[in-house]
Amino acid sequence: MREAPIDPGTGLTSFRRFTLWSLTGTTAFFLVFIIGAWVIDPDVPIQARVPGAVAMIVTLVASTVLLTRRLARAPSTEPGRLPVAWLVAGSASAAVLGGILLAVRNYGLWSYAPATMVSIAATFMPTRHRRVLIAGAVGSAATIGGIVSFASGDGVLYAVAFPAGLIISIAWITLGMLWSWDIAERLNNARRQSAELAVKDERLRFAADLHDIQGHHLQVIALKSELAARLAERDPARAAQEMKEVQTLSIDALKDTRAVVQGYRRTTLNDEIANATKVLAAADIDAEMSLEPAAIARTDRLTAAGRHLLGLVMREATTNVLRHSRARHAEVDYRVTNGVVCLRVSNDGAVDEPASTGGTGLRTLAKRLDEAGGHMTWEHNGDRFVIAASLPVDGSEEPK
Repeated sequence: MREAPIDPGTGLTSFRRFTLWSLTGTTAFFLVFIIGAWVIDPDVPIQARVPGAVAMIVTLVASTVLLTRRLARAPSTEPGRLPVAWLVAGSASAAVLGGILLAVRNYGLWSYAPATMVSIAATFMPTRHRRVLIAGAVGSAATIGGIVSFASGDGVLYAVAFPAGLIISIAWITLGMLWSWDIAERLNNARRQSAELAVKDERLRFAADLHDIQGHHLQVIALKSELAARLAERDPARAAQEMKEVQTLSIDALKDTRAVVQGYRRTTLNDEIANATKVLAAADIDAEMSLEPAAIARTDRLTAAGRHLLGLVMREATTNVLRHSRARHAEVDYRVTNGVVCLRVSNDGAVDEPASTGGTGLRTLAKRLDEAGGHMTWEHNGDRFVIAASLPVDGSEEPK
């Protein structure tokens, strides 16, 4: 049976070892030192001692193997498959040992081995079945002890109460210790899954930032390279200037990529608005900037994360104008209303709606704005495409 993985440094390996040694040690102690003392008692008939010793050894080995298998199994909602061969061997030997002890009217020891096997078998079962098995074992032990003691003329109360109480006590100890182990293992799995999700979230964030940066830079580089190619023959000086700007953009792209890798790059709205003005002009797109002075003044009241998010929206909107439209005119509107800054970017030449799949683009930005307490929408109507984003001035949070 596959052993459940344990992360180093959690202490679960030692806890598993402690649980296993405690359970097997308790079982071995009672079987070897208490029942074993009966086996070597010279006053006990040899006909009972020999099969009793064999049954005791088989019960001890089977219970040890079963407990080891149980602790190696990761806890889950499914009980898993019972180790039937060992369970049958242990149950049969426990029944033989209990029968021999009951035959010589030892009402204090006869139920220990059967109680041990019942408790171990219950650990492999769902909770409802465990209760049925233990309740049935308690009732059977009390009934059998009572019938034998009554037939033998011995005290019925002890013969009825002690086996029932012994089964309940052993089941309580065994199931309780394994329940503690299962909880510890589930917590370890939950911690591991939480760490894995954190890594996946960070990968998605990195992919989104890389998409925003590289997509924008590469789109502008492609645009300026195409313009330089068209100007190469009729205006070499202008073409050379465009290529110098391509070189500058390439250097900026490398710097921004390194900054993303190092985790400290931050886009700002003001920088992206200024960049959009130059980029759209280079693409012969008339850009109208309606920037409310109060909104510009209150931008500093946004957190760094909020300014970064709105800068990403501005960058993505500019990239979409260049990539997905044949716009001749674009509008950028930035204002504050009731403590909320609103950014709106539109163009008049939308050909198709930008794709937003694969964890990047508009849908990712919208999700990040929602997490920061803001909102983002986009609308494609005819040849017009509009992106609108809003964020509370005093309520921005660090995006995840």
